Amino acid sequence: MKSSRFIWGAVGITASLSTLLFAAGFVYAANQIWFPKASSDFQLATPAPKKESMIESASKLQIVALGDSLTAGTGDNTGQGYVGRVREKLEKDTGKPVFVLNNLAVPGYKTDQLLTLLTQQKTKDALSQANLILLTIGGNDIFQGGEGLFSDENQTEFNPAAAASRVAPALKKVEQILAAIGQANPKATVLYLGLYHPFLDLDPSREGSVIVQRWNDGIFQLVNKYPNMLVVPTYDLFEQNLIKYLSSADHFHPNGDGYERIADRIEQILR
Repeated sequence: MKSSRFIWGAVGITASLSTLLFAAGFVYAANQIWFPKASSDFQLATPAPKKESMIESASKLQIVALGDSLTAGTGDNTGQGYVGRVREKLEKDTGKPVFVLNNLAVPGYKTDQLLTLLTQQKTKDALSQANLILLTIGGNDIFQGGEGLFSDENQTEFNPAAAASRVAPALKKVEQILAAIGQANPKATVLYLGLYHPFLDLDPSREGSVIVQRWNDGIFQLVNKYPNMLVVPTYDLFEQNLIKYLSSADHFHPNGDGYERIADRIEQILR
């Protein structure tokens, strides 16, 4: 009997100790979950050093502009266009000297003409010196000054079919243009200005907007291949109060206020 009692007593003591150990382990585990303590061995990862932007790293900024009448500043009575306004805004924002080395834009230029210009050594030399390259092209390819886009004598019924057929061939040439610019200067920041719909007020069904968006989407896919190239959206700048921001002389190019809005958008992107 004494032996039996001793055995059961030992079993009881063992069970009690096991229960206490289990309870202590549970409390410890719960305490680590509810009130975790930082390990002395834990170290925060060192953040990667911030890479300076083109504007931050350059002691001076040099702009080269390419393209058509939009970059030439047609429609702006001051003659500045968006290029001159961007120069002034950057100089004010950065406190650095900003120069327009060359504005090689030619009113009426289409993609094939710009491609020819890019084969010339003087163009390549100009591009190689730029920190910032500003580009517009494609509007004349698609809209062709309204040719084939109006189905009546009074030029009031907008017919977008002609513009739609011109998108794909022009995009193929823009692909070559971007490649040529990238080869001439792989380090400069390149900004391509997206298209807006200049005949939106004559297009109540807004069919032309779809075509413009198709163009801008295609441009984005091409530009996105290059880490230093960006698309500057402009469609929304003219979607409301279109007439307020277009030149009264041709209903196609921006006026001074329109170019100011474009320059503000570029400045925002470059900050």
